[in-house]
Amino acid sequence: MKQSKVAVVTGASRGIGAAVARRLARDGADVVVNYSSNEAAASRVVEEIRRMGRRATAVPANVSRVEELKLLFARTAAEFDRVDILVNNAAVFGACALQNMDQAAFDDMFELNARSVLFASEEAARLMGKSGRIINVSSDLSCMSMHGTSLYAGAKAAIEAFTRVHAAELGPRGITVNAVSPGIIDTDALRAQMTDERIQGIISMTPLGRVGTPEDVADVVAFIASDDSRWITGQVLHVNGGVLMR
Repeated sequence: MKQSKVAVVTGASRGIGAAVARRLARDGADVVVNYSSNEAAASRVVEEIRRMGRRATAVPANVSRVEELKLLFARTAAEFDRVDILVNNAAVFGACALQNMDQAAFDDMFELNARSVLFASEEAARLMGKSGRIINVSSDLSCMSMHGTSLYAGAKAAIEAFTRVHAAELGPRGITVNAVSPGIIDTDALRAQMTDERIQGIISMTPLGRVGTPEDVADVVAFIASDDSRWITGQVLHVNGGVLMR
């Protein structure tokens, strides 16, 4: 980045979000590290960023709740005056077969994984000037047919639809909107959900022969956030080592 920018990263206390926050700071951005409950982890990310010589603050907000999301951006505006980059990363994964589905499961999945993206993008766009960047984190499950993932896949597919429509709406203002769609990424959440045997099975089907890392995703996000991506908008970039090719 050629000049200091202000980035808001939701769900940035660990995993992909933390890696994105650190990478954007390394590229010269000041970062708002959003978290929902893990204050200690968010504080560690903030300290790492400050050691790089960048400004950073941890802001608690459950972004599935619109009123808390609005406070997140009000706090950002008060401290940094603007937003240049928004990374909609906060998400929750859960498997639920059709016969076991209920309204509560639907609401929980869509409120965080889809609704938060819609309203965070609205709030960020109000604070963006030209060359703003909105980057949504989707999932390769949005275009796969894996048993029990219809709610998660549906929410992520909604994000990709938002990406295309918002790119068209915000393009005249010079704001680009893109999505990054990770495949299997080695995080604490992944290890809690999958056995080593299942992970090895996925690795065996991956042309690049390994599990992805949060940094693999963060590097792509950093590119989309940079001025080098100025002619890319409305796109979904798959970051998966080739396990899914589209």
